Amino acid sequence: MNIPIAPAGTAGAPLANDVLHQMRPGPLQLPALPPLSVYVHLPWCLRKCPYCDFNSHEWKARAGGAEGESDALPEGRYLDALVADLDAALPLVWGRSVHSIFIGGGTPSLFSPQGIDRLIGELRARLKLVPDCEITLEANPGTFERDRFRAFRAAGVTRLSIGVQSFNDAHLKALGRVHDRAQAIAAVQEAAAAFDTYNIDLMYALPGQASADLKADLAQALALAPPHLSVYHLTLEPNTYFAKYPPQNLPPEDEAYAMLDQISEATAAAGMARYEVSAYAREGHRCWHNTNYWQFGDYLGLGAGAHGKLSFAHRIVRQVRFRDPRLYMDNALAGNAVAQSDDVALADLPFEFMLNALRLKEGFSFANFGERTGLAITAIQRALDRAEQKGLLARDLWRAWPTERGFDFLSDLQEMFLPDAA
Repeated sequence: MNIPIAPAGTAGAPLANDVLHQMRPGPLQLPALPPLSVYVHLPWCLRKCPYCDFNSHEWKARAGGAEGESDALPEGRYLDALVADLDAALPLVWGRSVHSIFIGGGTPSLFSPQGIDRLIGELRARLKLVPDCEITLEANPGTFERDRFRAFRAAGVTRLSIGVQSFNDAHLKALGRVHDRAQAIAAVQEAAAAFDTYNIDLMYALPGQASADLKADLAQALALAPPHLSVYHLTLEPNTYFAKYPPQNLPPEDEAYAMLDQISEATAAAGMARYEVSAYAREGHRCWHNTNYWQFGDYLGLGAGAHGKLSFAHRIVRQVRFRDPRLYMDNALAGNAVAQSDDVALADLPFEFMLNALRLKEGFSFANFGERTGLAITAIQRALDRAEQKGLLARDLWRAWPTERGFDFLSDLQEMFLPDAA
């Protein structure tokens, strides 16, 4: 899954893709540019889940539409818009190698294999992809058809991320998912047959979920022997149905913490290493794309509502595309997909870096902090001291990393690097 961070400040869309504007003198002196990834957002899904705060839109077939209207997704026009968006953005990333592509949503597997094939072909034609470029597609069991995953593999996808969330039919219904347990198992088995690596997404602390329920979910997931497993705590995000109408039977906080211990124990027993706060992987199967986010790498965001982060010699820029799919298509095809483009303020860089890097179990090197932010380690010295004193962080001469307590109270640790917390 992708990890977008909203830009701050005022809009700067007219100059968003002006490379000379971005290369003008500024507050930073970056010694080198970080690795570059590409995120592509396909915004439609069959049903909006009540917990989802991503830019996803239900596709509803029109009943009794006018003659000539189609109930099909506007796949062709949306792909045209993505290509126009990419063409306009190319000057900002020209000559840079792309290490990963993540196609997220929404439910990208609603798009046809032919459409995904075209999308990857257009990206390959315009960008310099490294030979082992990781190309991930998010897929939901509710859009699963036998052999469809093989067709995505033939189109160039190298990795699937399957949004299972639970193997319990009652919990799936409470989460508003469109699939059931049997479909989830079938989708994972099909992914295992078609791909060398893939990910299962699960959630815990669900409405009505007890420890025994989570144990059963984990047992089923691990019995399928996935190379990568992501397990997320259900949170009530603003502007979601669950935020407006919170479930009344969520597990209390102490039970949720105990569930996290269950997850750690079960995955470790299955030979999966926890390398990020919510990610567990077998050797050689870490998600490179998400790791690039967590290491404060760059990513070009394409598609409706997509966020991006791009580094230049003297500044780091965050961009966001128009959110509404139809508005995005209209603007992208007119050569202006970027709704907002802003420099990351110097004072915000430590927190922006730590919001990502402290999610990793191995933390970050001090050299990497300097390379990715252009700041000296003295900029975060006081915060490092305070975090270590509170037992949230450990360090040596070369790097720092969250302790087990730091993982448990990650938000508290990250907030210590806010500008007003120094």
